[in-house]
Amino acid sequence: MAGQVYVFIRTSPFRQEAQYSRGISVPLRRPSSDTGALVAAALAGLRSVFQPGFKLAKAGVMLMDLAPDALHQHELDFENDDVAPDRRGLMSALDGINQKYGRGMVLMASAGLAGDARAWSMKQERRTPAYMTCWEDMPVARA
Repeated sequence: MAGQVYVFIRTSPFRQEAQYSRGISVPLRRPSSDTGALVAAALAGLRSVFQPGFKLAKAGVMLMDLAPDALHQHELDFENDDVAPDRRGLMSALDGINQKYGRGMVLMASAGLAGDARAWSMKQERRTPAYMTCWEDMPVARA
């Protein structure tokens, strides 16, 4: 299996309004490190679970069972989707720019182009610190 993209949405359980909660797992046909392929799978999942008329309080995307894109299991394939362009160079360039100039310098357009002026943004005040991957989150002991 090449991995899955799980998408979920829900309303607030604390509001006295109509409740809605759905989630779907979108399987990836082949392993990929292409951000565009992962975003396309997430949007396909969102389109399948979204219902208008509900005040959503939470939405999320989880990447599960991912495999390296170098891992390729050959299969009998009757669909001609192998003509997709090899975008590894593009993804490497995108990652290189973000490493050199800072995270978020280059984004996928589906992330929104308004920056901090977006109508919504993620709440991250209760995010778990990344002690193992981020020097700024490392606890400091003083005597």
